[in-house]
Amino acid sequence: MAELAALADPKIREVNERHGDDHAVNLGKLRAIAKRLKTRQDLARELWETGDSAARLLALLVCRPKAFEADELDRMLREARTPKVQDWLVNYVVKKSPHAEGLRVAWFADPHPVVASAGWALTVERVSRKPEGLDLAGLLDVIEAEMKDAHERLQWAMNHCLAQIGIDHPGHRARAVAIGERLEVLKDYPTSPGCTSPYAPVWIEEMVRRSG
Repeated sequence: MAELAALADPKIREVNERHGDDHAVNLGKLRAIAKRLKTRQDLARELWETGDSAARLLALLVCRPKAFEADELDRMLREARTPKVQDWLVNYVVKKSPHAEGLRVAWFADPHPVVASAGWALTVERVSRKPEGLDLAGLLDVIEAEMKDAHERLQWAMNHCLAQIGIDHPGHRARAVAIGERLEVLKDYPTSPGCTSPYAPVWIEEMVRRSG
């Protein structure tokens, strides 16, 4: 914790706070500490319990994903507080857990929008890598009905799912593009030169073009 405190940079915190995050340690430096520590599950749990976002990010880098029980991961998600901690928890830990599918189903239907956004993030993974058993048309129905007025983080995850369906599943592509065009979610999102817009119709078109 002393080492993390010494690395804290107020300028980094200021930038991160614009996105709802509050860590002040450069992520490259955080990864270097994790590389030195290697996998340490007990330490990961202690770091998480501090409640400090930089410590929690480090915990997610040095933990053993398969060592967590489902209820522990559920509690961690609800404690995560910031977008970056939630994102790393879902992508670096939950996706590698044997409990991923059970948590996906539970979180997807959760009334809390931030928890539900994690369920949608895991659904994006299924859409892309293991779509068997998913009702893609049903997902599009929900997106069409609810995405426009969804909480920001839930909306972002639903939009990602919309784009992924359009990119990976040609039979649903036209409808996915049409939904994106009608709802116009993230249509005016500022996009840096060389980056792909998160606006689903543009995102779908660009990724399909790249795949040739």
